Amino acid sequence: MSNSHLFLPSGFLRTPLQNGLGRYIPQLQRITLKFCKNHGGSRGVRDFIESDLMEFAKTNPGTVVYLKPRRHRSPCMVAEYLNGEREYLSCHEFNRDEVLKWLSYMCTRSGTPVMRFRKYQHTDYPTIQGVWNPFTHQAPEMNLAEYPHEVLSKPIDHGPTATEQLIEIFKKTQIEDPASKPTN
Repeated sequence: MSNSHLFLPSGFLRTPLQNGLGRYIPQLQRITLKFCKNHGGSRGVRDFIESDLMEFAKTNPGTVVYLKPRRHRSPCMVAEYLNGEREYLSCHEFNRDEVLKWLSYMCTRSGTPVMRFRKYQHTDYPTIQGVWNPFTHQAPEMNLAEYPHEVLSKPIDHGPTATEQLIEIFKKTQIEDPASKPTN
């Protein structure tokens, strides 16, 4: 098992303020595709530009796409987010599908750096009562019960089934109306 997660910065889960409450605001502000017009390592980026770039621009109108051709350099992708963060990704020897997958990955990110979580829940206003869980308001005798337990293993609101109710209605009609029985 790798210990590379130990070197990640640690923090708490954060989201952009109320994003998605009224409407969703994509956090990717602009993407810059840097490529060489004739180098072989840029072939996947050039294929993506020729075939899929217009579709990507139509589906993501809030994202500005810049194309920056440069000579004899390896292709890369630079994403800039609304919170000011920039993410750099080398696209050397990527094919068209890989470029599209990484581009869609960057579109769905919030731009916050990848970090190791200290806790799975966090609040700015902690409570002295503790965190709620499904066992908070359960009866204390459940802590010492040995399973299988006859009383605790049955459903709480066990009523008659629909079939049992129909049989009961049928029996009542048979008892109440003996004259309606056909005679032979």
